Amino acid sequence: MSQSLFESFQPLAAIATTPGAAKLLSPFCQTSSIRLWLPESVELPNDKAQHYQGSLKDWLSQAWNRYQGFIFCLATGAVVRLIAPLLSDKAQDPAVVVVEGTGKYVISLCGGHQGGADRLAKVIAMQLDSTPILTGASSRLRLPGIDILGQAFGWVKGDGDWTGVSAAIARQERVQVIQDSGSLLWQKNLPQQHPFIFNPDPATPPDAMVRITHRLISAQLTHKIPQIQWHPRVLWLGVGCTRNAPLDLIENSVDCVLKQHQLASGAIAGVSTIELKQDEVGLLAFCQKWQLPLKTFSAASLKSISVPNPSIVVEQEVGTPSVAEASALAVLPENTAKKLIIKKQIFKSETAAVTIAVSLSEKEYTAREGRLWLVGIGPGELTQITPAAKSAIIQADAIVGYSLYLELIQPLLQPGQIVEAMPITQERQRAGRAIELAQWGLSVAVISSGDCGVYAMGGLVLEKLQTVGWDGSTPAIEVFPGITAVVAAAARVGTPLMHDFCTISLSDLLTPRHVIEKRIEMAARGDFVTALYNPRSQQRTTLIEQTQAVFLQHRQPETPVALVRSAYREDEAIILTTLAKMLTYPIDMLTVVLIGNRTTRQYENWLITPRGYE
Repeated sequence: MSQSLFESFQPLAAIATTPGAAKLLSPFCQTSSIRLWLPESVELPNDKAQHYQGSLKDWLSQAWNRYQGFIFCLATGAVVRLIAPLLSDKAQDPAVVVVEGTGKYVISLCGGHQGGADRLAKVIAMQLDSTPILTGASSRLRLPGIDILGQAFGWVKGDGDWTGVSAAIARQERVQVIQDSGSLLWQKNLPQQHPFIFNPDPATPPDAMVRITHRLISAQLTHKIPQIQWHPRVLWLGVGCTRNAPLDLIENSVDCVLKQHQLASGAIAGVSTIELKQDEVGLLAFCQKWQLPLKTFSAASLKSISVPNPSIVVEQEVGTPSVAEASALAVLPENTAKKLIIKKQIFKSETAAVTIAVSLSEKEYTAREGRLWLVGIGPGELTQITPAAKSAIIQADAIVGYSLYLELIQPLLQPGQIVEAMPITQERQRAGRAIELAQWGLSVAVISSGDCGVYAMGGLVLEKLQTVGWDGSTPAIEVFPGITAVVAAAARVGTPLMHDFCTISLSDLLTPRHVIEKRIEMAARGDFVTALYNPRSQQRTTLIEQTQAVFLQHRQPETPVALVRSAYREDEAIILTTLAKMLTYPIDMLTVVLIGNRTTRQYENWLITPRGYE
């Protein structure tokens, strides 16, 4: 069980009160950092389990604020009575999930959206091959929860009537969206039937409003309809200051700038300044208090940036004519417009001075470490996808893949996910886009059929990362293996792979033809059971004929051959034939051709390659 699938919920506690419940939850704790808690009367099943002292009610009251989520294997009514006195607010309550005693059902009980219980229930259900029970309106409508809409992008929740807007969405009323900053990707991945209005009709007023903005809109407080604000983190504060400028002066200066220009503090991405100030006590204290990153730049790099208000005095002091304005521009992402929305403003006390400038980024700062999950979905049928791979798909912020493969996993896709489908010829673009999203801070699942490391996207993503100077850890990589096409095809016709075998792709788009021809010759000579991938396309028809001719030089015409098209899919087609007759049947890019070795035989409708046990 993959540990990374549960990392976003950590710290996480599992609670069982009987040996059977402990056995059911124990696997989750053995391969992840989930702690399993049991009463003293139940034997500890592994070193990840621990006894709680006294009653569960008393222990839970002490542990409630220590964990981000709780997994109970206990009667739902008992869990309700246990947690009822501890609940405070849905924005603060942890995720609470209840696993039914036989493992058939997993219930998202509390903290479904903001606590993440809905996602946690789905992940656990996938591992147990059970049914998740979700009761929120957004799940029913296939919509992202409005109170978690911007989480993936690092947006900060602002003021507003969150309950009122959520209720309007549940009733499918007209909800106007006004967005002047932040990613639009969420808009592009809504279901066809959704309540959001992006181009309002003045004649038909909305029932609720969502503002996605870096500004602080105070007018909403007196508006008659429920409204909420999300603040994408797009504002960068360029800060210059005299040595030992106090925290209160820096903080008051920033507050003054925000209020003067009606900017939301939640929209601040971070602070930028000159390297000389990287140890400035007041500035470090400000960043720590406001939980902001501090970015620093050399005087030489800042000097090269054109600013509206350079200062000779500043240049004489620190080697660059601008600190605040230049650093506010320097921190913006490459290949984006460099825009100051507030030129430098100077604030002074009797002993110190602070200069503030503000830039607006085209792309928000997510404050997250991205992940790349390379996922193999097997032959395409949902039952043939591993539970870990399903969980990765469910957990991902973004899904990138070939359009056909994304259609195959459609039932696994979640409301609010970014889903980007690309044609079969755009493998490099897929890899590049997945890396771009992961570097931005998203969890990205790259989908491949079969196994992601066999004639698939896994290797291309790693190659691409190498070319861009990946450090091996950021973004983090995890590979979720899948059933390969050759294994799936073999399973449909028996046991043809019981002895040494090889796979050869007959596509010469990525491999020179002479290399393919040499491999065909060696496989035939070596008496390998041979699986042919991509055997024939509309433009490439002769290489399969050449392959047959080479194998006929080394094997009998009666050698069994299986033609398996779209294994495990609705349009599956299987033909058992011989080496001599194989080309009399349809063969295309979706067909896997299995050529037996000298000992392979057909019995009834099954192929058998002896291993040699007799």
